[in-house]
Amino acid sequence: MKAMEDQVVQEEPGYQDDEESFFQDIDLLQKHGINVADIKKLKSVGICTIKGIQMTTRRALCNVKGLSEAKVDKIKEAANKLIEPGFLTAFEYSEKRKMVFHISTGSQEFDNTTATKEFRTGKTQLSHTLCVTAQLPGPNGYTGGKIIFIDTENTFRPDRLRDIADRFSVDHEAVLDNVLYARAYTSEHQMELLDYVAAKFHEEAGIFKLLIIDSIMALFRVDFSGRGELAERQQKLAQMLSRLQKISEEYNVAVFVTNQMTADPGATMTFQADPKKPIGGHILAHASTTRISLRKGRGELRIAKIYDSPEMPENEATFAITTGGIGDAKE
Repeated sequence: MKAMEDQVVQEEPGYQDDEESFFQDIDLLQKHGINVADIKKLKSVGICTIKGIQMTTRRALCNVKGLSEAKVDKIKEAANKLIEPGFLTAFEYSEKRKMVFHISTGSQEFDNTTATKEFRTGKTQLSHTLCVTAQLPGPNGYTGGKIIFIDTENTFRPDRLRDIADRFSVDHEAVLDNVLYARAYTSEHQMELLDYVAAKFHEEAGIFKLLIIDSIMALFRVDFSGRGELAERQQKLAQMLSRLQKISEEYNVAVFVTNQMTADPGATMTFQADPKKPIGGHILAHASTTRISLRKGRGELRIAKIYDSPEMPENEATFAITTGGIGDAKE
């Protein structure tokens, strides 16, 4: 019986790391040349797992008393040896999602409502819809291809891809297997994942057609706070955008990034109708070829406005958020 259990575990290595990846004890670093004293320093600030190191920026680790930049680099390198790059197919991630548990509000009707209202923003809906439509054959001999999805806000849900696949009458498992998914935990980690992306595009040349990052600025806002760190944030952002442009051109892959809007305190002085602006400033604006803003309409309706494109004039379109993803609005 024991032998059979061992055999089953070996057959499913992809699904057993749910527990292991989060609860790999930091003491494992000793096997990769990190001394006990430095491990104790990490524990003293609440970093007790390998995943915890991955979730912490180098700058934050350098602020731990007694850890130099050289030591931090060595710790990061050792941790990376214990953790895979983090990419799974959407199908594998779907299996991991089965371990997520739900706590009742006490009202079944309320439980159902909160579950179905999870996706409210057009940008995330659009990202999920593109994961399916990018796989479908299209005009001018486009044959479809695979997608890489980098998730910075934990908003990716494989079940949405199943719903959208139903709309287009395509096989669930095939759709999910064609989407490579990774969760980014810091802006540094987001940049590191691009190394894997470039290697994958090279390894499977011509197979991948789309890279999605949802959303590109979220982790930069967390890692760099306040005006004192704005210059460094913009420098790091510029490096990432430059890398994305090069990857896109080198491997002929479309790049779709989402961003958030923020209130513009200066807008009231210029009497703008909509006093909001995208996060990231001119660096993000100049790096984007076509920019589309999304805003809420009535009910499930959303309005998309092209406001910066070298190919298309400014224009607006109304669309609907449906079970099958982004669709045409029906009045």
